[in-house]
Amino acid sequence: MGSSKMECNSKTGNSGAGFAPAEQLPPPVISVKKTLLIACVLAGSAHAQNRLPSGMRPPGCTAGLQLPDGFCPTLFAEGVSGARHIVVAPNGDVFVNTVGPRSSRLTPPGGTPGNTGGIVALRSTKRDGKADVQRSFGVGGGTGIALAGNLLYATAGNSIVRYRLPSGSLTPVGNPDTIVTDLPMTGSHHSHNFVLEGRTLYVNIGSASNACQQHDRQAESPGFNPCAELDTRAGIWEFDANRLRQRPGDGRRFATGLRNSVALTRNPLDSYLYATVHGRDQLHDNWPKLFTVEKSAENPGEELVRVDRGADYGWPYCYYDVDRRELVLAPEYGGDGQKKAQCSGKTQALMAFPGHWAPDGMLFYTGTQFPTSYRGGAFIAFHGSWNRAPLPQDGFRVVFAPFRFNRPAGSYSTFADGFNPNRGKLGAQPGTRRPVGLAEAPDGSLFITDDAGGTIWRVTYRGRAR
Repeated sequence: MGSSKMECNSKTGNSGAGFAPAEQLPPPVISVKKTLLIACVLAGSAHAQNRLPSGMRPPGCTAGLQLPDGFCPTLFAEGVSGARHIVVAPNGDVFVNTVGPRSSRLTPPGGTPGNTGGIVALRSTKRDGKADVQRSFGVGGGTGIALAGNLLYATAGNSIVRYRLPSGSLTPVGNPDTIVTDLPMTGSHHSHNFVLEGRTLYVNIGSASNACQQHDRQAESPGFNPCAELDTRAGIWEFDANRLRQRPGDGRRFATGLRNSVALTRNPLDSYLYATVHGRDQLHDNWPKLFTVEKSAENPGEELVRVDRGADYGWPYCYYDVDRRELVLAPEYGGDGQKKAQCSGKTQALMAFPGHWAPDGMLFYTGTQFPTSYRGGAFIAFHGSWNRAPLPQDGFRVVFAPFRFNRPAGSYSTFADGFNPNRGKLGAQPGTRRPVGLAEAPDGSLFITDDAGGTIWRVTYRGRAR
């Protein structure tokens, strides 16, 4: 994992024994070379960079991503396989949760576990904006990650664990604490990402099924009514962040009707939770008499919601219709694309995006490096679609949604593009990058992870006007 310039420690994995004592490493460097700053200013715009032959591009600003004028993308790290969510420490150190290939996460009866991922820690000790020190550790990988002082929380398979990091160390000491375990791994959605707020973990427990049908993803199969999945899945649960060995039954349901909220975050400006939710699939496949393939490709919308205690967002009984701009009744429960019925009483979306874009990361920007128009707004990373045929597959981008008075203000815009240079109808093509994690660094720069190619970008602003 990583380039040949990175120092990798293959002995930092944990197989049950305690971690080795923390090693002494060169201190991180947060600032960027002045030459990099000058080069990025001379670049003029990210779009101009990407039109230049590789030998003529200014040093530092990386080709491949398309950004608004004045922004400079650089490669912070490569080869971080399965990079999911990311967090940046106050000293600039970067911690990334990773997952192994899907096939390696399945353990055959009597077999040994494959590569399930883990934590990758990265540090830049030179003034070139690239990670040159890398360490790996962990008892398994996943999506969620959060840092509170010297405590690092992370999803590890069906658990959420907590590592203790000595000051300035990239690796933990002692065995990790298991905070929550036995989270459900059956069915379609088991990212178990979370938000840490004080003493509380808010955990996404995604649905097991597509639409709570009696026969999952089968044509004209009606939905279970009531949907028993909602008792244990398809919502946000809260757990005590300091209590050990909790199980799902020890948590309390915070909100329901959220099919899969991988893009879950807290807005530090108003302290509310927000999510951009994965909508259901296969309207046409399952109900061809009601929906065209084109309608199914664009619907339902991926909803941006404020997650309030006790709220119900409608799944599986309702879905968001991008043309009507509202929740309508699902066909599994008697809907025909027009009826609203009980959906009028569900909590409505603040904003919606095209169907099947797959939102996997979300961040409210509070820094001062970017222009003022970005402050307080939300960046959302879309992993990209697999089921928009006959339309081209889409998503594969980071968008920005401006906020004002704790609500979206106007429409969203694409902030980072170029992850999917070869658009096709049959899914992601070779060379496609898939954005997942977002994090804001202490200096206000933005980190973006990619779990398909293992790339981590750092985006800085080098324009003149603020």
